[in-house]
Amino acid sequence: MRQRVVRVALTAALVAVLLLAVPLALAIRSSLYADQRDTLERSALAAAVRVSPDFVTGDPVELPAPPSGGRLGLYDPGLRLRAGSGPRPGDSPVRQSLGGAAVRGRAGQDLVVAVPVSHAEKVIGVVRASSPAGAVRNRVTVAWLLLLGVAALALTVAVLVARRQARVLAAPLEDLSRQCRAVTEGDLTVRAAPSRVTEIDQVARTHNEMLHSLSELLRRERDFTANASHQLRTPLTGLQLALEAGLEQDDDARLRPVLAEALATTQRLHRTVEEVLRLSRSGETARPTAGTIAVRQLLRETEDRWHGLFAQDGRRLECSTEETPAGIRVPGASVSEVLGVLLDNARVHGRGTVRVAVRDLEDALAFDVSDEGAVTGEPSRLFDRGRTGGGEGTGIGLALARELAVSLGGRLSLTNRHPATFTLLLPVGRSETRGAGTRG
Repeated sequence: MRQRVVRVALTAALVAVLLLAVPLALAIRSSLYADQRDTLERSALAAAVRVSPDFVTGDPVELPAPPSGGRLGLYDPGLRLRAGSGPRPGDSPVRQSLGGAAVRGRAGQDLVVAVPVSHAEKVIGVVRASSPAGAVRNRVTVAWLLLLGVAALALTVAVLVARRQARVLAAPLEDLSRQCRAVTEGDLTVRAAPSRVTEIDQVARTHNEMLHSLSELLRRERDFTANASHQLRTPLTGLQLALEAGLEQDDDARLRPVLAEALATTQRLHRTVEEVLRLSRSGETARPTAGTIAVRQLLRETEDRWHGLFAQDGRRLECSTEETPAGIRVPGASVSEVLGVLLDNARVHGRGTVRVAVRDLEDALAFDVSDEGAVTGEPSRLFDRGRTGGGEGTGIGLALARELAVSLGGRLSLTNRHPATFTLLLPVGRSETRGAGTRG
């Protein structure tokens, strides 16, 4: 912006200087030539006054000194030079002046003024005054150089003033830009300082008001998430303790499996609450989730948890573990949540058999969840939060699953429309994941 302000100011100053300097230069030139001709005319008139009518009979004539660097001469009606200096015979201006009027003109490289000398209403001679035109040109050149220097000084001052004004205008905008960068980095406490520019102050006030509203909105959302998670964790913990106590005290073989399943469900719900709370915290989106699990065990647990729901709908769930790499561990809670969202999506919106498979891509694992249905909605909007309607899974679930995938450094995407296939791509480090063997 600073350079643009300087360019605009310099252009405006240059246009103003040209509009002023060009006419002024022409006026100076015209004035200097007119002054020189006036000087010649005064010299010629002064000489004409001193000419006696007797000069035609041969009386000597004493002419005043010629103008500096010029010549002064007296001519008779026959164009003969009778006194002073000048061309022999008289030139065109002398001939024209014999008509009774003063003549201004040029003769070769000289400026010439010819003044008639009259006696008894009769022209008896002509006084001719001349000077080199080059001397006037030199004076014009010097005047133009001075004018050019003044114009250059004016442009220099204009540039200095423009740079100062550019700093005054750009400083608050640069400060506002720094505040915006700080906001993009997560600092919502910064505020734009007021400046001396009314328009920029209006932008700064609007920016600060927007940040205040945004901060309040985020604070309320964080408070809601924290409060909701706290209020959920407390009764969930109590429920888990009650179920564990029931398992320890109840010897009824029919109730124990039910209590065990209820306890496992509450534990999964507790992990879900923790994952949602982790995603809601600022700056923790990309933090790896603590606690890993072997991939094969994760698939077995997923199949145990979901096969009953699909069986109730008369559908099958197949979790392939034959080609699953052994010894590779992944963040259990987060990956389980993503797979849960995809399986629920396939149960509600899909058709036929649902298959879960894992592919080893050397530096990553690909979890494929597919069914026999088709995606009819727009693929690019499947993961939009809050979108509902037809298609292979919409709403908050897929949006949450994608956020969980990103928090693990991975990616969740639709890889096939028919049959509908979603793929979770999860990076794994071989040196970290290969190790103590598979748990379970």
